[in-house]
Amino acid sequence: MLRIQTVLWTFSLVLSVADGADFKTRNCSEVREASIAKGFSFENVPLQEMSGDHLRLCPQGNTCCTSEMEDKFGQQSKLEFENLVEENSHELRSTFVSRHKKFDEFFLELLENTERSLNEMFVRTYGKPYMQNSEVFQNLFAELKRYYTGGNVNLEEMLNDFWSRLLERMFTLLNSQYVITEDYLECISKYTDQLKPFGDVPRKLKAQVTRAFIAARTFVQGLSVGREVASRVSKVSSTPACIRAMTKMMYCPYCQAMPSLKPCNNYCLNVMKGCLANQADLDPEWNQYIDSMLLVAQRLEGPFNIETVMEPIDVKISEAIMNMQDNSVQVSYKVFQGCGHPKPSGMVSRSTRGVSDVFNARFRPYSPEERPTTAAGTSLDRLVNDIKEKLKLYKKFWSNLPEDICQPQKVTAGNASDDDQCWNGHTKGRYFPEVLKDGLTNQVNNPEVGVDVTRPDTFIRQQIMALKVMTNKLKNAYNGNDIYFQDSSDEGSGSGSGSGCTEACVTEFDFASTEAPVVGTDRSESDPVEDSTAATHGAPSAALLASLAISALAVHRLWR
Repeated sequence: MLRIQTVLWTFSLVLSVADGADFKTRNCSEVREASIAKGFSFENVPLQEMSGDHLRLCPQGNTCCTSEMEDKFGQQSKLEFENLVEENSHELRSTFVSRHKKFDEFFLELLENTERSLNEMFVRTYGKPYMQNSEVFQNLFAELKRYYTGGNVNLEEMLNDFWSRLLERMFTLLNSQYVITEDYLECISKYTDQLKPFGDVPRKLKAQVTRAFIAARTFVQGLSVGREVASRVSKVSSTPACIRAMTKMMYCPYCQAMPSLKPCNNYCLNVMKGCLANQADLDPEWNQYIDSMLLVAQRLEGPFNIETVMEPIDVKISEAIMNMQDNSVQVSYKVFQGCGHPKPSGMVSRSTRGVSDVFNARFRPYSPEERPTTAAGTSLDRLVNDIKEKLKLYKKFWSNLPEDICQPQKVTAGNASDDDQCWNGHTKGRYFPEVLKDGLTNQVNNPEVGVDVTRPDTFIRQQIMALKVMTNKLKNAYNGNDIYFQDSSDEGSGSGSGSGCTEACVTEFDFASTEAPVVGTDRSESDPVEDSTAATHGAPSAALLASLAISALAVHRLWR
């Protein structure tokens, strides 16, 4: 088939040359006008066609071009090719730039709004005890922000540390009649897992927060990588062979006194496929990257929705606090068994005053109309829906770029394969060669552009590697994994970072199922709290039990 087309192509050229020999010398005034309109400032344009023996690219028969014109056409062709690529990738680049900025603003503002809301609500509800210990919560949000912005933070360890610090502060407040030393607090922290003072809230919240933040951070990083790759690849570096092919396609019609004649569509496609061969090789990895971004986007609007996790986080933390208050007698009793009795402070009145003055209100969440407004003037669902539609449009972008550039009437004469009213690289007539497939290896026989298929573009290969790395991160984020901390565990809970959990994982809180620990139950030989009790303490004294009973009545109203 290719051989037959080559014969037809050669025959067409012979006819064209033969026909041209009969033409009279043509006037070049139209070429002059078209050149001026294009912004060329040639010293002279021939009035009539002349011999084209001096030309290196365009047909050397009768011509309206001087050597100076052909050289300047070459310079312009380089600029036009680069501009065509940049123009046709403008929407892609601007989408990634604007959406990255929007998502980043949204997540950061969401964090700020959530922290401000928690602070205002806790100040109003808990007053002085919260303000005296507010740095615990400030550190929590500072670490969450540091993680989101790319800091080396292990979310699980950070959240475990938050609950440990909160336990220490609350235990101190609830037992103000005792002197609680740093060593004693350190002992308490060792038994946090066994005590479970906050019920099941920390485990569930940790699962939700880790997955949501991993997805949010990775998605924004993905937008950043897409933005950078699109920006870099769009700034093409023209090869001499590509510039020659572009000059022949775009400006040799001028030399033939046909400046308005546009190239044949298939001719343009072969030129662009040769010039953009390396860019097309980006497409397989680009498509995988887009698919992975779409998967994580589904997580963002589903079980890993950071907005639905963060907005009510103050309610969840307060529920955990109230759970400890309601079970403070049992918690204190177990701590005393495991760590020993702290020394009395010697200020009995201080204990009484602490209960009545400090814990005089129970947490009341804001009503819906009092909730903070959505971040960045939008919602996560709207942002995700928007970016999903955009991402779907950009699959196969780089392999489709030649078709996007060779738009009929804009660059080429039309799509019809049998159209003979176009420039075929030699004259006005049909273009017979087949359109080649995409990619570098398929350009070995490109009839229009000389391409060295043995030398892939190093720069493009670097962008392919960047996409591969990002795709791997996205796939891990889709499964709730942070690839920097894949060895971390979630206390065997099977959820949270590193677990690979899916929609079946817990995404809603069920506080009604959280039971208070009961003293004396669930004993086991491996329980360090109980073991240490048997070794160091006998049964609690009657005075201690009476004191605890009195405290229980007061503590039951803690933060009510």
